[in-house]
Amino acid sequence: MSSNKKYWKSVEELNQDNSSMVEALKHKEFVQEIPVDEFLGDKDTLETSSTTRRDFLKYVGFSTAAASLAACEGPVRKSIPYVVQPDQIIPGVANYYASTIANGHDFASILVKTREGRPIKIENNDLAATNGGANARVNASVLDLYDSLRVGWPKKNGADSSWTEFDADTTQALNSAVASGKDIVLLTQTFASPSTSKLISEFKEKYGNVRHVVYDAISESAAAEAYQNTYGERGLANYDFSKAGTIVSFGADFLGDWQGGGFDSAYAKGRIPKNGKMSRHIQFESNMSLTGANADKRVPLKPSEQKVALAKLYGKITGNAVSGNLPAHVEEAVSAAASELSKAGSNGVVVTGIQDVNAQTVVFVINEALASKAFDPKTPIKTRQGNDKAVAQLVADMNAGKVGTLIMSGVNPMYTLPNAAEFEAGLANVDMSVTFSMKEDETSSLTNYIAATTHYLEAWGDVEMKKGHYALAQPVIRNLFNEGTRQFQDALLMWNGNDMSYHDYIKDNWTSNILNGGSWNQALHDGVFVGTTSTVIEETTTDSETEEAPIDASVAARALASTSSSGFELTLYSKTGMGDGQQANNPWLQEFPDPLTRLTWDNYLTVSEADAKELGLDLAPSSFFSQSQHDATGGLNGKYANITANGVTVTAPVIIQPGQAKGTFGLSFGYGRTLGLKSEMQTGVNAYPLYANFNPVQEVTIEVAEGRHEFASVQLHNTLMGRGDIIRETSLEIFNTKDKDYYNAVPVVSLNHKETPVNSSRVDLWDEFDRSIGHHFNLSIDLNACTGCGACVIACHAENNVPVVGKEEIRRSRDMHWLRIDRYYSSEESFDGDNETKDDIEGLGLGDYAFGDGQGNGSLSTFGRMESPSANPQVAFQPIMCQHCNHAPCETVCPVAATSHGRQGQNHMAYNRCVGTRYCANNCPYKVRRFNWFLYNENDEFDYHMNDDLGRMVINPDVTVRSRGVMEKCSMCIQMTQKTVLDAKRDGREVKPNEFKTACSAACSNGAMKFGDINDKKSDIAALKHDKRAYHLLESVGTKPNVVYQVKVRNTTEA
Repeated sequence: MSSNKKYWKSVEELNQDNSSMVEALKHKEFVQEIPVDEFLGDKDTLETSSTTRRDFLKYVGFSTAAASLAACEGPVRKSIPYVVQPDQIIPGVANYYASTIANGHDFASILVKTREGRPIKIENNDLAATNGGANARVNASVLDLYDSLRVGWPKKNGADSSWTEFDADTTQALNSAVASGKDIVLLTQTFASPSTSKLISEFKEKYGNVRHVVYDAISESAAAEAYQNTYGERGLANYDFSKAGTIVSFGADFLGDWQGGGFDSAYAKGRIPKNGKMSRHIQFESNMSLTGANADKRVPLKPSEQKVALAKLYGKITGNAVSGNLPAHVEEAVSAAASELSKAGSNGVVVTGIQDVNAQTVVFVINEALASKAFDPKTPIKTRQGNDKAVAQLVADMNAGKVGTLIMSGVNPMYTLPNAAEFEAGLANVDMSVTFSMKEDETSSLTNYIAATTHYLEAWGDVEMKKGHYALAQPVIRNLFNEGTRQFQDALLMWNGNDMSYHDYIKDNWTSNILNGGSWNQALHDGVFVGTTSTVIEETTTDSETEEAPIDASVAARALASTSSSGFELTLYSKTGMGDGQQANNPWLQEFPDPLTRLTWDNYLTVSEADAKELGLDLAPSSFFSQSQHDATGGLNGKYANITANGVTVTAPVIIQPGQAKGTFGLSFGYGRTLGLKSEMQTGVNAYPLYANFNPVQEVTIEVAEGRHEFASVQLHNTLMGRGDIIRETSLEIFNTKDKDYYNAVPVVSLNHKETPVNSSRVDLWDEFDRSIGHHFNLSIDLNACTGCGACVIACHAENNVPVVGKEEIRRSRDMHWLRIDRYYSSEESFDGDNETKDDIEGLGLGDYAFGDGQGNGSLSTFGRMESPSANPQVAFQPIMCQHCNHAPCETVCPVAATSHGRQGQNHMAYNRCVGTRYCANNCPYKVRRFNWFLYNENDEFDYHMNDDLGRMVINPDVTVRSRGVMEKCSMCIQMTQKTVLDAKRDGREVKPNEFKTACSAACSNGAMKFGDINDKKSDIAALKHDKRAYHLLESVGTKPNVVYQVKVRNTTEA
């Protein structure tokens, strides 16, 4: 066969006189022409086509066995429109598809970037009116597709099986259950899928004795029940924070996972000062959350006190007398919040994360009393349908032998149920148990059948995010395991005796019940559709449940006000990176730094400093003679604690968390997995056993345990210490009344004994370069809009092939993140207080520091104290990446010219020139350069996704995978900027305003990051660079960065 190959021998063969050779080889390049125009250009063909899109993807897809052969496996019968419709399939050019993730915990409309049929990156879907932003977990979900531990075919009792055997055995089991009178139970995640609900309803009609139990690992059942009691349908109240002038939250982490998340984009809109106004945010909470960290005023208090405070707020807003005892400072804060809400009227809103029907009901009444514009009870959120009572009843029925067949999909109850042992005992009494799963996890390994299921990027699906707001999921790649995997809905179709494909079923359902005459193709192209009516969700409640009457708000408030607790209280929560734990085998998320603690590869018990000292949970600071709190390498250490609740004890490492309410503790879900993941990913402790009755708040006892834990932290210095040249901030009042020079003055240096602005060309070491010609890129970061969510961090990993290095390397400060989000606490109660403390310094104070109590006002004592955060500090987040300085210190010290400045403002790295001197990293004032200490790909010492063939499929071919011994850093996504330039050149047009993007700016749904060409005066970046809030990081150094920050403004005005 090799003798038939044709090779280019020289450029002479391209000569026009030798065109026959050119033509012959051109026609042999493809065996068969791909008939793209025939289908993509014909709407009627598209609308009526009935075959699956996977056949089309065989031309651009790949398989794990032979990626290149998947393009040649049979005729194309049908194709589905691209988001960006190509004229032809071009190797080397990315294609984008609109799709949806709906894994039971995260729901979002997304765009999927593919290269040669390989999905390599998740992006936001700007066309989506609901949940169009991808959080860190959604961005990382593309890596789950290439998980090397995925099950590629069905398994029966641990042995390989076939779908033929599966179909026969399960059908027989279903018929046997019907004959015996035992229940058939579908235990599933929240699908929020109109088509799946219809399928399940048909399944119930066929078999009769069927129960559908919906189970959310992290429950919002109390909130859904309260909404159902008040408004007549099961769902969660919807909020639009962009319409709120005053926001008061009681334990609701709405910038995290509260009610499914997705509120941060609207919140950020109200936080950017505009026309002298911005929203005011007050947070009452126990754990320091992402939401509390962004609040203007934060009040730490125990969970039991939150209920009393909420009841008192209700009384003050509605005029009803409510008793209850609160600490004086909390009482005062509640009164102030009530006053501000009353003044705000319909511009105010109250939310709560308290999982209590009474608390949720009271919040509904408060918002109705305010006539809140932000409160939308008519468009409920549908992405949390779990029913705690039904789950508890199922476990009881399994142990009683009432369940004949149990079919599970999207759940892992052996890991997530607090009473997992009871579930396991009940499982032994079930005649046939089936788990649709991608892994041999804690649950699927115990069931009769593992039905190997597809990843969401391989499957069709639909979702109703909110009432009337729909989204479509489409496969962007053919099944990696060919016919070895099957999605749950395909099995339902088989059991129902329906020979339709799930694609055809969805299309038929949408055409008949959802689109109302709209175009299926357009909905598929956009990925979303907003309808005028909502579909009917099949009933999931058990027969024993009855409709509860609405609760009287005054009765609910009195019940809340009577809450009391004298012991320690534990609040269980979900971390920004790990969520409910289903993505625990994802190395991007394991190495994702927690926005607040800045720790990776772990969960931990958060505790206040006061409680840590009282209980002996703190480690002494390390000294020259001992390694205690820190190792010699800088690695952070901590003690262990035994946490006991309801007779269950969990041992977890302890971290002191500034802002933690005294008498309270925090522990995150999502860790402690033992099956279905690599040993490197088996990190942390399982918090679900403490989740009794699905209540995230538990009374606990805490005891010191033996041992010392090694944490992996990416930031060991916690406070800003009055360094206003790093994060500049001011109050809204000052911002509105003072000149820019008062709160955002340009630093000055001395020139001939005269103060001269540092940005003046007269104090430059180099001659100024004319940057007004061509493109010149800048990135603006708005500190008001940045919530610290970290979606940009994962997007940067995906776009730029950033390696994962593991816990031990992180402990040695060898992380490879190109983009980090620094978190700073105030030493006093506010950063203004820090500045005052620093300004009051008098002299060195050596005597007091060395021989006194260290409480003097000398610089040594003062700065020593300022290294410790306040008990309830203000918090600031600051994304840091290479600043691409026009006067870059790194460029002047590289002995081999491996780093240099580009014509368009980007600092370039030539990896094949770098010899690893690390001079550039030492000379960088921003500390953003990363050194490859080891080879992180194809190395068994770093057994993550880059160490197996499947995992490497996620690699972006436009970006070099770096080797050992070279320096790397943010490139300002030069491959993306050049692609934009080339696209415009190919189309014969100018680059459109705001068309330039980087991975981080494209991932930021909050609008905090804006990238573009400052020479294009129509682009947003041109105005932002000269905004009165604009400043450069460490501007006094004179590096002249191309990254500009916007001053953080806090709304400290109380009514």
